[in-house]
Amino acid sequence: MNVMERHRFVVALLMKENRATVAELAAATGASEMTIRRDLEVLESRGALRRVRGGAVSSLPGGVEPPYAVRAMSGAQAKERLAATVVKLLTDGETVALDTGTTAVAVAKAMAGRKLTVTPLSLHAAFTLSGHPGIQLVLPGGQVRPEELSFYGRTPVQTFQDLCFDTFILGCCGVDPVQGATAYNLDDVQVKRAAVAAAQRVILVATADKLGRAALGRICTMEQIALIVTDAPQDSPVVEELRSRGVEVVHPADA
Repeated sequence: MNVMERHRFVVALLMKENRATVAELAAATGASEMTIRRDLEVLESRGALRRVRGGAVSSLPGGVEPPYAVRAMSGAQAKERLAATVVKLLTDGETVALDTGTTAVAVAKAMAGRKLTVTPLSLHAAFTLSGHPGIQLVLPGGQVRPEELSFYGRTPVQTFQDLCFDTFILGCCGVDPVQGATAYNLDDVQVKRAAVAAAQRVILVATADKLGRAALGRICTMEQIALIVTDAPQDSPVVEELRSRGVEVVHPADA
C-alpha cells in the first residue's frame, strides 16, 4: 500500500472497529511499525484518530461530523461513480447550486466539459470548478467555515433568496424516509434550506452509509426531493421504503 491507501485503510478500520494496535496495522498493510507510527501521527494531526499506548482509537464519536480531511480519504471511487451519474442528469445551460462536502467536490470534478452556471456552497467545490472553462461561477459570499470551507451566515442565505436555480445538488449527513435530509452543522443547514427553496428541483446524492441515518439539523423533507442518487443496494430496506413513499431512487448502473 502507498501512504494514501494506508491512511484510508487505517481510518476505515478505526471507524469500524474503534481501536487497533500498531502491530495489527503493520501486519494488515505490510508496512513497518515505524511507518505505521508516523501514519498515526499524521492522521492524529488531521483529527482522524487519537493515539494511545501501542496503537490508536477513533476520535469520532457518534453524532459528530467527521473532519473534511477524513471524509476526503473515504470512498473516492464510489463518490466518482455517483458524481458521474448526477452530472448525466443535467442539461447544458442549466443553473445549478452545488452543495458542500466531498461528494459535491466529486460532482464538481465530473462537470468538466459541461456548460453550466454553478453556485457552489463551498470553496472546495469553487476551486475545482474554476478550472473548467465551460463553467460560469457565481459565488454566494459570506463567512467561510474553517476546513469545510463552506459559506454560512446571512449573505449566502440572501443570495439564494435573490436567485432562482434549475437544480440544487444536495449532499447531506443523513437520509431518512421519515426525517428527510439532515446535516450536523446548523449554520450549513440554514444555507442548504435556502438553496432548496431557490431550486426548481433537488437532486440528493448520498453514499450508502448515509441512508437510514439522521443528523441534528433537518434540511428538507423527502417530498421536496425530486430524486436520490445513491449506491445503496437496490433491495436495502431504506431504499425500498423510500420507493414505497414515491421517491425516485437512481443508482449509477441505472443512468
